[in-house]
Amino acid sequence: MPAQALQAIDVVKFFGERRVLDGVTLTAHPGRRIGLVGENGAGKSTLLRLLAGADSPDAGQISAPADIGLLHQELPFAPNQTVGHVIDDALAESLRLIRFLETFSGTEEKLEEFGRALQRAEDVGAWDAARRAEEAMRGLGIGHIGRDRRLATLSGGQRSRVALASLLVRRPTALLLDEPTNHLDDTALSYVEAQLRALPGVVVVASHDRVFLDQVCTDIVDIDPARAGVTRYGGAYTQYLAAKRAERARWEQAFAAQQDEIAALKLAIKTTARHVAHGRPMRDNNKMAYDGHGERVQSSVASRVRNATQRLETLQRDQIRKPPAVLHFHAPAITAATGDGLLLSARRVHVPGRLSTMDELDIAADTRLLITGPNGSGKSTLLHALAGRLPHQGAVMRRKGLRVGLLTQDDYWPNPQATPRRLYGDGRRVPLAELGLVAPRDIDRPIGALSVGQRRRLALALLIADPPHLLLLDEPTNHLSLTLADELETALGSAPGAIVIATHDRWLRRQWTHDEIRLQQT
Repeated sequence: MPAQALQAIDVVKFFGERRVLDGVTLTAHPGRRIGLVGENGAGKSTLLRLLAGADSPDAGQISAPADIGLLHQELPFAPNQTVGHVIDDALAESLRLIRFLETFSGTEEKLEEFGRALQRAEDVGAWDAARRAEEAMRGLGIGHIGRDRRLATLSGGQRSRVALASLLVRRPTALLLDEPTNHLDDTALSYVEAQLRALPGVVVVASHDRVFLDQVCTDIVDIDPARAGVTRYGGAYTQYLAAKRAERARWEQAFAAQQDEIAALKLAIKTTARHVAHGRPMRDNNKMAYDGHGERVQSSVASRVRNATQRLETLQRDQIRKPPAVLHFHAPAITAATGDGLLLSARRVHVPGRLSTMDELDIAADTRLLITGPNGSGKSTLLHALAGRLPHQGAVMRRKGLRVGLLTQDDYWPNPQATPRRLYGDGRRVPLAELGLVAPRDIDRPIGALSVGQRRRLALALLIADPPHLLLLDEPTNHLSLTLADELETALGSAPGAIVIATHDRWLRRQWTHDEIRLQQT
């Protein structure tokens, strides 16, 4: 294996009693950009942490380059660190290499060390690193943020983009990214995609951004606990989707065909065994010939029964596993009907520094509205103002008795020990297990033990447990599995109430056929 490759061999990882990864083997060579996909909780973030050395496997081996960069879903930086501190840390290796090369005066024996340093400096673009740092901050839409700003004063999206900028500046040999596109607008997405395609090293990314996976990845790796281990597909997301559907269809057909053959063999054994004689009456009182023929018939029947039994035993021993049921989202309705007419009217709504004045916005009972715009244009702010959760200038008038539900970008769970069952409670219109959002095995697990994607599913379940008349969704597909994102988009189209969505999700936007407004940066 080349020295710069990244490899996992038969990796197993437990969290408590639960086996998250089981026998995962994966090799990523330089120049390959691998997309990790799978259901929420399948172990994508766990695998990235193992590959990065941030956690250790319970079994198996990890072989990785010394220089690895990991972008977490939840950032590791201390709140009192500044933006400048993060960027300076990213530039540190480049500056160290330049100083070493410029001041080198070693003996001939140390020329090899000089050669290694020179090669490394060229790999990371050391002489150009400071300029690239400024470019990365601008490209990610955070160039206006001062270097002296403490991370604690930034929004979650801004902190995430600072962390991503630092990794793009560092240019590690292996770059591991966990949901890098969350909080990125179109300009930033284009910048990141171009940067990743240009990297010569290994890139492994866990993402639910379907367009991003198409634009960046050379391979897709599906972490499917039902299959054990991982399955690798050549090509980007569109090719993976077609191959996955065909593979599932072949599996279902093979299983059905084998079950039909098993049933037919059982019936044949049962009925054939009954006919142990040929059934023809004896003629000419020739008992000897009659008995001889009967013995031949019995022997033939016994042979057929024996062959069928052996075939049945073989099939039952090597049975094709039944394709497991996929966790499907099937809420009866995610919003409630309210009749006709206006639900909400907003006039000259304005939040200084966060949302430019919106002169007029009316939301009717059947409204489907998409809100787009670059980061900083006030999409989240507008949703919070409409929901009555944020002080604002202007007026928002709501129909009496209107139930408004808001799915925020960042879920907040004050008690990480609470379980989904406890939070959901009893007496709901649809039991939690039947929504298809929380797997049965996770219903009694503490929230703190769930993945980010699983917590996102729970937040959605709690929101639609008592369906609102007006549903406000802020980046609803963030952290959701690809399957669930598709199913949620289908549910949005058939819900009886009003829905307003703010999103950067290009896949969702491409499919959108209803009204849209685009906000401008404040």
